Amino acid sequence: DPPPACNAAPPDPGEELSWNYPASYLIAGAGSPNHRGRDLYLTPDDPQWILGKFAYGITDKDLKGERVDIFLLRGCEGAWERLGSAMTTESDAAHAEIEGVGDSGGRVYFEIPAAQRLGPGRHRVHMVVRGDLSSTDLFIEVVPRGTPMFVSDVDGTLTGTETEEFTTLLSGLLPDVHPHAAAAFHLLTSKGYRPMYLTARPEWLVQRTRDFLDAYGFPPGVVHTTLGLTGALGRSAAEYKTAELEQLFDRKGMELAWAFGNTETDAEAYDNAGLMPVGRRVFFQFDDDAYGGRRIDDYADLFDEIEALPSLCD
Repeated sequence: DPPPACNAAPPDPGEELSWNYPASYLIAGAGSPNHRGRDLYLTPDDPQWILGKFAYGITDKDLKGERVDIFLLRGCEGAWERLGSAMTTESDAAHAEIEGVGDSGGRVYFEIPAAQRLGPGRHRVHMVVRGDLSSTDLFIEVVPRGTPMFVSDVDGTLTGTETEEFTTLLSGLLPDVHPHAAAAFHLLTSKGYRPMYLTARPEWLVQRTRDFLDAYGFPPGVVHTTLGLTGALGRSAAEYKTAELEQLFDRKGMELAWAFGNTETDAEAYDNAGLMPVGRRVFFQFDDDAYGGRRIDDYADLFDEIEALPSLCD
């Protein structure tokens, strides 16, 4: 069954509290909040951490030493639970790296208490800065080791062109989408495959990435961007995606069953991950001459093949 919609209204955050540091007034007043939460796939025995970054303005200035309240929509339905509060980190490397997220300042690392651990399924987390009540969300899915998954790039693979996000960003609009892509992905999820959207965009674009996927009806999954301010291109993009795939499939023991991309860097990362057969490395209007992946020119070309797959659902 598909997970619940997870679209409940945010919880009541309470009243604004005073900032802990005078500098926070200036930081928060310097521009719009760029807060973002880190989506995660977790196995049932993984430590359960909530990870966020809190920053403002075009310079992405970190909010340091300030309180963030954390709420949970368990199973994506029912009433919000308050899990607790955390303080944003005050310096780089103040906290140990967790789930591949190093501390660059302004980050929240909150370990879910044992009594409130997440069970199997999809969960939504809402984080609120108490100084101005700005907020951000993230999603955590707890799934068994061996869960079959598909990974997809976003820019050019799902969006109309490779660079369209950065032109539409200026206007506030969302990029166009390739026809039939969302329908193909829904067919895969109906067969029991879980989606991972893996983009080399900068971290501050994670919410726009979720907005794009939601607007065009893609199945909900986990969205990962780079952790930097500028994103990654070329060699650095391939290295980033390779490391992400290693984290998910080698360390967490998930099964990489399908992958979608449109560039040489995608092809290199999927080859590094050892995805076989190569016919399940699918490239939209791109010839993977280096590694032998498969070209498609329309996602509808996959419908019959996916519909013929056996169901992996219990």
